[in-house]
Amino acid sequence: MESEVNPQVLAVLNEERLSGPRLSPVDIVAKMGVFDAREKAYDHAWLATGDIVIATVWAERVSLGDGGRWFCLDSLDTQQRPDGRPRAPNQVQKAIDRLALLKRTLKEERGFRAVLQTNRVAIADVESDKNAKVSTRVRDPEEWHVAAWDAEQQFAVLVRGPRGFVPSDAQVQEARARCGIPEPVAPDPNASRIFSPEELQAAAMAYVTKHFAGYGYKPEDVRSQNLGYDIEVTNAKGAKLLRVAVKGTTPKGPNFSLSQQELKCSTREPLWKLLVVTDVTGPAAAHKIYKPTEVEQAEGYTAA
Repeated sequence: MESEVNPQVLAVLNEERLSGPRLSPVDIVAKMGVFDAREKAYDHAWLATGDIVIATVWAERVSLGDGGRWFCLDSLDTQQRPDGRPRAPNQVQKAIDRLALLKRTLKEERGFRAVLQTNRVAIADVESDKNAKVSTRVRDPEEWHVAAWDAEQQFAVLVRGPRGFVPSDAQVQEARARCGIPEPVAPDPNASRIFSPEELQAAAMAYVTKHFAGYGYKPEDVRSQNLGYDIEVTNAKGAKLLRVAVKGTTPKGPNFSLSQQELKCSTREPLWKLLVVTDVTGPAAAHKIYKPTEVEQAEGYTAA
């Protein structure tokens, strides 16, 4: 809600809102180059024409640092809402997609465009209140960038404007409270452990099964049939949607490769996809689906 927004941030937001034609949330992202804006208007990040990343910045969560620099924190926990309760499957996917695009800009050392947004309900209730809707959305004329990515503390620092500014520890603590990001839990005893390929596969299968079931699909484990894929996904009417080879990775490895059966199946089966679950044993597990032509781009893949 606007009452939660820093006055300096709100002044810029209002200036942008009043300086041009009144556009709907859909029109704003469409004009920024998002091709399928109508279907994805309420996603939290987009890949626009020209390989440009656009991300929502909730104005209620923006803090001011030294010299009036704007920054906000993004939680790296895709599974839980700021109130600690689990996210719905569609919310989880939005969070995963957003972090994937933000991390991409970090790796490529480039910025991203932002849409500043306020909401009609308190920011803490955005994901839980069924009446939550966008109140104001404007295109920010300034570029943002990911200034820090702290996997241990479970947040990323997003900064508006030129590089070089990083908020102090005290400012981060204040922003953590403002953004509803809890203090990190005790270290995961599995963090330093190297898992066997069998353990990673089991964890990945459990993750993928839960993921598709959460969307109402039926994931069937067909590994025993040695078909060249691990899970067949069907909808409620029994129509086959995907046949996925499932792999799990961790930052410490080991890497994975595809069997000859999987490689052969990828060339003849139109529904075949590779699904890789990264950090599969950790709290920030996320997945990405690859077409047969994209297999070599998959994180953790090593050709046999």
